[in-house]
Order: sequence, then C-alpha cells, then structure tokens
Amino acid sequence: MSRPTREEAEKAIRVLLGWVGDDPDREGLKATPGRVVRAFEEWCSGYKEDPVEFLRRTFYEVDGYDEMIVLRDISFESHCEHHMAPIIGKVHVGYLPDRKVVGISKLARVVETFSRRLQVQETMTAQIAHCIQDVLKPKGVGVVVEGVHQCMTTRGIHKQGVAMITSQLLGQFRSDPRTRAEFLNIIGRANLN
Repeated sequence: MSRPTREEAEKAIRVLLGWVGDDPDREGLKATPGRVVRAFEEWCSGYKEDPVEFLRRTFYEVDGYDEMIVLRDISFESHCEHHMAPIIGKVHVGYLPDRKVVGISKLARVVETFSRRLQVQETMTAQIAHCIQDVLKPKGVGVVVEGVHQCMTTRGIHKQGVAMITSQLLGQFRSDPRTRAEFLNIIGRANLN
C-alpha cells in the first residue's frame, strides 16, 4: 500500500468532522484538518526513526563498571493502535553492562521512538527491552512501563485512576531473583517482585 498524501489525510479528517455531525467549513474547524495531520506527524514520528541507531555509540572506558544502570521515570506519550487514543505514562529501564555502556539520553530516545508509534503497551515494553538487549548485549535488561490508557478512561468503561503496568525482564533480570529485586526496588516497584 502506498502512503497517502498530506492532502488525502486532510480530506479524511474533513470527512470525519462531517461524519460526527459538524460542519468542516465553519470558522472554528476550517484549519482543523491541517492541525490534526500535523499533530499526527508529531505523535507518530517514531516511524521515521531507527532506535538501534541511538544505541550504536557505546563507551568502553568505564573503569570496569559492571553494576546496574537504571534510568527511571522516563515520561512517554503514545497512542493505542485500537482506538488511536493517548497512552500517557512512565518507563523505567535498567541494564547490567557487559564491558560497554551507552549514554543515558540514548535510552530515553529508544523509549521515545517506540512510544511515538501506534502501540499496544505490552508490545512497546518488549520492543524497548529487546532493542537494548540486541544492540548492547548486556548481562540483562529490565523494562517496566506504567501507562494510563485514555481509550479506557475517556470512552468505553470510563474508569479513572487506573494504570496498566507491564514488564519485560531479560537475562539476569529474569534468572537472578536478587538482580530483579534490586531493579524493582530502585524504581520503587519492589511490590512487583
């Protein structure tokens, strides 16, 4: 399937505005199709980025550092692939390096790239963990994602204050209970152990 043009995308928004019962030609909505398309370009910018590239530049001169590295409370905004409604939350990432580390901003960029796609939280969690594992080849990786799904809070069952928590533990984060407990304690989620 070829990618639709910007003009086709804006026309689709006009159709949707008319379908919900409003007039796409009224003053307040005339520029809405362009605004919506620009918003989706931003919300879905992760399709244009390769998260692997962010992790390729590593550092070996770490004086033998081999303890856990954790970046917690990485905020993210995504959209569920079922309703295109926002998912907003935090991601916690940890890994046990094996002779090399990566700049911490690169971990946040990996999260950003996968979250800026239409997603299912479980898939996003696994994608982040496996990307880090596959590129850095650490002794283990832990990823915990906490997300509030607007497809559940603003439609359907309308349940407020509910957060979904998913995790992906690889290597020593899965096989060693002490490593797992340390990671979950650092991110303030010891109760998940």
